[in-house]
Amino acid sequence: MKTKIFFPALVLMLSATCINANASTVKSNMKETVAGMTDEQKQARIETMKNRVQEIKDMNKSELSRADRKEMRTEMKDMNKEAKEIGHGGIYLTLGGIIIIVLILILVL
Repeated sequence: MKTKIFFPALVLMLSATCINANASTVKSNMKETVAGMTDEQKQARIETMKNRVQEIKDMNKSELSRADRKEMRTEMKDMNKEAKEIGHGGIYLTLGGIIIIVLILILVL
């Protein structure tokens, strides 16, 4: 009785562990790839992604099969993540930072 329950539970736990381990490596690979790019390569990659997105928007999606639409959605999600990684950077001001800047300006002026 124990072996009938134990073996499927063991297989389920081990398969779930493998899936999670693979998911984390994909994200880190994207970060490493983007970090190794020069500015020109980033701009070229952004242009190719924009062209691909425009092609997808112009496509007649009603003729695609269910699997093709799903593949297109995952491609769009991956490009969105990559675009966020490429464009990641900038200046972020929190509410506390804005209040401090305003107080300093009031004191100076």
